[in-house]
Amino acid sequence: MPAWFGDAGGAVQRGFVQRRTRHSSSADGRRVQSICVPQGIQSDGVNEVNLTLLQRMPRREWPPSAREVLLKTLRNERLDAAERLTAARLAGEVVVMNDEVADILLAIVGDAAPSAALRAQAALSLGPGLESMDWDEEEGFLALAIVDRPISTRVFHRIREVLHASYRDDGVPEDVRRRILEASVRAPERWHRDAIHEAYSLDDREWRLTAVFCMQYVLGFEDQIVEALNDADADIRHEAIQAAGIWELEAAWPPVAAMLASQATEKRLLIAAIEAGASICPREALSLLPPLSSVRLRGRADRRGIP
Repeated sequence: MPAWFGDAGGAVQRGFVQRRTRHSSSADGRRVQSICVPQGIQSDGVNEVNLTLLQRMPRREWPPSAREVLLKTLRNERLDAAERLTAARLAGEVVVMNDEVADILLAIVGDAAPSAALRAQAALSLGPGLESMDWDEEEGFLALAIVDRPISTRVFHRIREVLHASYRDDGVPEDVRRRILEASVRAPERWHRDAIHEAYSLDDREWRLTAVFCMQYVLGFEDQIVEALNDADADIRHEAIQAAGIWELEAAWPPVAAMLASQATEKRLLIAAIEAGASICPREALSLLPPLSSVRLRGRADRRGIP
């Protein structure tokens, strides 16, 4: 039995990636926010809230003043750059996202004065809000009855328009443009397909990493995902594994199975492979995992009618 089975069992207990659901963070911080729509911000009796406290608190326990703290920090251009960067990251949490927060983040993205790092983070933080609107490129809003959407339809469409325009602007720093693409694909549009194809074709590691990440949200990249599973770069492989699981790509099963069977597979890749295997070939994955890990996979196989 491979030495990594003990860790894999614990990973399985934390749950599997479901289609169009993101719950883990990549190495460079591209997914740092929770996507679930909250029941509301709960007060915990804290009278004075600051960024340090907000970073330490569970997001659902943030007091009502959390949003105002973040807005004041983002608006104060005299503050230390690190503080504004932290505020931009925290502002992406759906529990504080609303039209006002989205507007200030969007203003930072479009402003040439702030650092590229701050603009890039502001773009990223718009992603969870876009995704929580449950938008489909062909069908529009998929759940019109949802009342907990963090932003209005007007602001939703404005974000998409501004991000697209900024992405097309060659004067915007490349790091900002990459983050814009990563955020905007969470509410897919037709222009994303060409942008992803172009990014993937570049001889640039960062752009290729962005492209494979974006393939998790946009259909039509099955061949590229399978190809990326064999990429020499571990980060790119990690994104490809997750994309293969999300779209349940049967062609991706051989390399995913090889990762499950190998004792040399890096832990984070192994965890991603377990999750992908649960979606692609749950019955076959059962034979590659120990009993503790197999319990969840067996449930997946049963639900799909696989003996």
